[in-house]
Amino acid sequence: MQVQHYTEADWKLFRRKIAGWQTDYIDRLNKGYMELLSQDASPADKFWELEERIRADKKKAGVLADMRRSQMISNLVSLVVDGAIGLEDLEEFSDPLKEIVKYLAGL
Repeated sequence: MQVQHYTEADWKLFRRKIAGWQTDYIDRLNKGYMELLSQDASPADKFWELEERIRADKKKAGVLADMRRSQMISNLVSLVVDGAIGLEDLEEFSDPLKEIVKYLAGL
């Protein structure tokens, strides 16, 4: 028997919040990219470092989340671990969901 760690309300809340979280996270990533491009380094070094960062960042839930209901907890854990959101962003979610996300995120 599989234990469900979230409610229907959690799923609806997640769907409402994910776009804003992603927008904020991508904005922070873009600022980091601008800082990288402003560094005193060779153009080639900056280009390849930027390419490497973007390649890694575009795989994160803060950029592209798998929106299947079965992936919600995994997405939330990834968002927390990657720094896209903090535990305070989970305030409105159910206690069982918050607890499992904290546990899986190693917090």
